[in-house]
Amino acid sequence: MSLQQNHVVDKSGNLSPDRVENALNTMDPSRKDEILQNFQSFKSYLAKRIELAENIGLNEEQMAVLAEKVAGYLASHEEPRNSEEKLLQELWKVADKDRQHSLAHLLVRLAQSSSK
Repeated sequence: MSLQQNHVVDKSGNLSPDRVENALNTMDPSRKDEILQNFQSFKSYLAKRIELAENIGLNEEQMAVLAEKVAGYLASHEEPRNSEEKLLQELWKVADKDRQHSLAHLLVRLAQSSSK
């Protein structure tokens, strides 16, 4: 997922979570496959995106909103490529909106902890 100014975040730093799906749909398929191939790659990619989001001033809630959009997209459009992704997908599918949002917060924290 790209958090570049012309995608999910505009020049003023305002979020456009509705653009997440478009950003994911336009991602190069081989790059997406590389990211999702193993869970460590996924966490590393997510950690880099979280760091970028922090650098442009997004708070944890804003990052969780974006993570929620990404997780929803992945659960609906991508086949899990490893057991960790399969578990996340299954948890996502059985969770209500509040629990999905909590899971998105946990994904943000997981990414933050793996970058330290």
